[in-house]
Amino acid sequence: MRMQLLIRFGYGLVVPWVRQVPDGIVAQAGPDALHLSTPVELHGEKLATVAEFAVQEGTSERFGLSWFPSYERPGRTEDAHAALARTQAWWREWSDRCTYRGEYRDEVLTSLIVLKGLTDRVTGAVVAAPTTSLPEDLGGERNWDYRYTWLRDSVLALNALLAGGYTDEALAFSDAVFRATAGHPEQAQIMYGIAGERRLEEYELDWLPGYEGSRPVRVGNAAAGQFQLDVYGEVVGVGWAVATAVGQLSGRLWQQLRELLDYLESVWQEPDDGMWEARGPRQHYTQSKVMAWLAFDRAIALSKRFGLEGPVQRWEQVRAQIHDEILQRAYDPQRHTFTQFYGSTALDAGVLMVGLAGLLDPADDRFTTTIDAVRRELGHDGLISRYSTDATDDGLSGSEGQFLACSFWLVEALALNGRDAEARELFERLLSLRNDLGLYAEEYDVARGRQVGNFPQAFTHLALISAAKILSGDRTGTRSTPPAPAPLPRTPTPTPAPAGQPRGS
Repeated sequence: MRMQLLIRFGYGLVVPWVRQVPDGIVAQAGPDALHLSTPVELHGEKLATVAEFAVQEGTSERFGLSWFPSYERPGRTEDAHAALARTQAWWREWSDRCTYRGEYRDEVLTSLIVLKGLTDRVTGAVVAAPTTSLPEDLGGERNWDYRYTWLRDSVLALNALLAGGYTDEALAFSDAVFRATAGHPEQAQIMYGIAGERRLEEYELDWLPGYEGSRPVRVGNAAAGQFQLDVYGEVVGVGWAVATAVGQLSGRLWQQLRELLDYLESVWQEPDDGMWEARGPRQHYTQSKVMAWLAFDRAIALSKRFGLEGPVQRWEQVRAQIHDEILQRAYDPQRHTFTQFYGSTALDAGVLMVGLAGLLDPADDRFTTTIDAVRRELGHDGLISRYSTDATDDGLSGSEGQFLACSFWLVEALALNGRDAEARELFERLLSLRNDLGLYAEEYDVARGRQVGNFPQAFTHLALISAAKILSGDRTGTRSTPPAPAPLPRTPTPTPAPAGQPRGS
């Protein structure tokens, strides 16, 4: 057999110094160092480390690769077989604690494992994906860095963790959300670093050719500076999920939510960049207004259910004003559908939130015809795009694949609309698109018959869990206000993650 190891720090730019140590090699450059521990003889070859060795039947060789700060010494090397056994035992114990008993339990558990794997064990934050610049359009420029926490994912993540009985993980993530958004409400961002970092400047790595020639390769994400109204609905939704899970909301968090609502009340009538982070002009996006409505709806429910003091009457007036404006300005009576933004003729999958968030009863004819319009105008071989790149000025060239999370939203919409058979057919079709490990990227390219975008994608797996719950008849945890569930018991504090398990991204 032959082993070849090429080490390049700085996103492939920096060739490290390599030196022999008694049990292998150490490579270092700048702040980074790697220790390769193995009993196999190693040698250098064309700026790579290689080994050539024989393995007899029933025997094995080990290679242990670990990172450490270059100004410290390598850590203790654990026996590879013992580390593997302990890691397997840890994950099996964690998986055995899953309390989800609805339909598609195996698929839901796989998605929960993905979610746990994307969670930073120190901060509790969940990254959208552990990769950057895996393209949405092969050979194109739609390449983004997803190694951050999006507030857009937060409520779905909380409800998914709670559905699996992972209360401690859910509360740790909610703490991460509230820490990140602390401060002046107008400074709330759509995404943060895993420790709550705000400055996520975007730059390009021009020395890399990109995945299958897809350039540029990006680090950082300029969308962090966008203005998106749906952020406020997500944060209030986190407060709702926490309060209904544990039976209370602290005074400090309630005060933070009230300050967010005060700010939202002053800005909800402004155009924004929308949930899809288009790099074109701001618009009055329908989904953004729905989430602003949801923020006040949740705040009213929190105040009434948990006896929290707040200007409920004023919030009810604002909620009604947003509701009426959406119905008047976002609905096209000639085409019988809600549109992407006020006055637009285009659609995007975000309009499904009109029914999923509870602004309209899911059985309402206007929601039924909107579902049909989305399938007709955004559908590709049964799957749907988040929007039409031809009809939407997103500031980018090229097109993209079909958005898997939005296709799972369509499953929810069909089920809530009373079209269970259609919902299940689509859900089964989506399950068939998983890879051999049950994982999803962000999108599926129907024309090429393959997954595209960053991988694995939390948003897709979260949408799967939510759709499975709906198909199982579980309406708690949907975006519309559910009856109050009994407070969940706290799960035992998990044992520390095994050595060698990566932190988040």
